[in-house]
Amino acid sequence: MAHGLRDNPGMNAPVDIAVYMEGLGRAARRAAVRMAKASTRQKDAALRALAQGLREQASSLAAANTRDIDAAQAAGLSAPLVDRLRLTPQVIATVAEGCEQLAAMPDPVGEITGVKRRPSGISVGQMRVPLGVFGMIYESRPNVTIEAASLAIKSGNACILRGGSEALHSNLALWRCVQAALQAAALPAEAVQLVETTDRAAVGRLIAMPEHVDVIIPRGGKGLIERISAEARVPVIKHLDGNCHTYIDEQVDLDLAVRVTDNAKTQKYSPCNATESLLVHAAQAAAFLPRIGAVFAAKGVEMRCDAAAAALLAAVPGAKVVAATEQDWSEEYLAPIVSVKVVHSLDDAIAHINAYGSHHTDAILTTEHAHAMRFLREVDSASVMVNASTRFADGFEYGLGAEIGISTDKLHARGPVGLEGLTSQKWVVLGQGEIRT
Repeated sequence: MAHGLRDNPGMNAPVDIAVYMEGLGRAARRAAVRMAKASTRQKDAALRALAQGLREQASSLAAANTRDIDAAQAAGLSAPLVDRLRLTPQVIATVAEGCEQLAAMPDPVGEITGVKRRPSGISVGQMRVPLGVFGMIYESRPNVTIEAASLAIKSGNACILRGGSEALHSNLALWRCVQAALQAAALPAEAVQLVETTDRAAVGRLIAMPEHVDVIIPRGGKGLIERISAEARVPVIKHLDGNCHTYIDEQVDLDLAVRVTDNAKTQKYSPCNATESLLVHAAQAAAFLPRIGAVFAAKGVEMRCDAAAAALLAAVPGAKVVAATEQDWSEEYLAPIVSVKVVHSLDDAIAHINAYGSHHTDAILTTEHAHAMRFLREVDSASVMVNASTRFADGFEYGLGAEIGISTDKLHARGPVGLEGLTSQKWVVLGQGEIRT
C-alpha cells in the first residue's frame, strides 16, 4: 500500500488523497492484467484459502467487529444500521460458504459462445472477459468486503473497495484474510485493495479515475447512490431503493400467504429485499388482513394503510394502524413498518407496483397460473417471484455464490450481480485465410 497507510492502517494520518488514490489505481490496473491471465486453478485455490482463513480467524474478526459495534452504538446509530454492521458467526459461515461455492462454479472467463459460420467462411462468436478494475463503495455491511473480493477473484478482475467508516475495523480484518489468500495462491495482493482512509475525498477520486477504474458499484443508502451516480466519470451499476411488494391475489392459499408475507417483511427488516408494501385483492382482504395483522401486531410492525385496509385492521388487538400518505407507497422503510393497500384487480396491482415500486423485487402469491404468468411478464422489476418470499432476491440464494449488489439498471447487469455481471463479452472471429470481397 502506498503513502504510509499500511503502517498505520485505518488511521486518518495526513495524506495527499489524489496521490494516494492514484497509487491504488495504478496498482489495481497492474493487478488486473495478472488476474485476467490467472488460471482457474489459482483463482479457486485463493477462494478456498479465503474460506479457510475466515473460519480460522473467526475470533479476531469478532473482536474487530465488536469495536465497530460499540462505536456505532455509542454514536447513536439506529438499530437497523447497527444490525447491518454485525459479523455474526452465521454471517462468517455464509460468506465462507459463498467462497467455496464460487470455487466450485465454472469459470466464465474465456468461454466462447454463439459461434456461427458465416457465408464468407469465417466463424463469429463471443468470448467472456473480465471488466478489468471495479470500484466498490458501500456502507455498513462488512460482509460485502468478502463478497466483492471473492467475486473479483473468480471473475479475474481487480477491485478497489471503500467501505463505510462505521465498519472500518471489521473491513480491515477481513481484507487481511483476502490478501493472505491471494498470496497463498501466488496471485497479486493488489488484486483486492481497501481504501484505508475515511476521508470522503477518496470517494470523489475513486469515481473520477476512468484511466484506472472501469466501473463503479455503489451499495448503500439512496443519498450515497444518488451522489455517486451524479458525480461519477465512469459507468455505474446501481439501485437506489428497495421498495419491494408482496401482492395477495384473488385466488390464493391463505396459509401460504400468511407464512410467506410474514417472512418477506419480518425475517429481517434491514435488507433491501424485505417487503415494504403489501397489496391485497379485495376478494381476500377480509380473510387475509386480520390474520397477517395479528402477526404484525405481535411483532410490533406498524401498518400504514389505505381506508379499506385500515377498516379491516383496526379491530386487531394491539395493531399499530396509521393512515398512509402518498409518500408511503414509494417508501423503503428498512424498519418494522409496512404499507398496506387493498386493490380490486390484478391490473390494479401491477399498475401500482410499476408506478410506485423501485424495480427491485416483487412477488405474487396466487393459485391461478395465468395470473402468475401475467405478473412475471408485466411487472417491470429485476426479480419477480411467484409464491415465494422477496427475501430470496440474493446472489447466494440464487446460486451465484455471492453478489456484488442488486442492479435495477437495465443495461449490462440486472438483479443480483454475480460472476457474469462482472464480465463483458468481446467478439471473436475465427478464420482460415478468408478475405472480404
